[in-house]
Amino acid sequence: MSELIFFDTLRQGLWISVLISAPILGVALVVGLAIGLLQALTSIQEMTLTFVPKMAAILGAFWVSMSFMTLTLGRYFTDTLLPIIQGY
Repeated sequence: MSELIFFDTLRQGLWISVLISAPILGVALVVGLAIGLLQALTSIQEMTLTFVPKMAAILGAFWVSMSFMTLTLGRYFTDTLLPIIQGY
């Protein structure tokens, strides 16, 4: 395997990981900002107030985007990695 194929496959793999993690990280960011704003406005500094809703939102986002993640990883494996493993 040449260096060009290796680095192109690595670049594609890193981009796939960014695409897969974006929905979950986006939801965590939005919920964290909303709860932080709520805490700043009400002066409530409870640690579980940030943890529990954020975890629930992350689990919900994971459940909703699970099919997208599976299809994306499956397509990357069958279209990119299997031909390299088989030797073209």
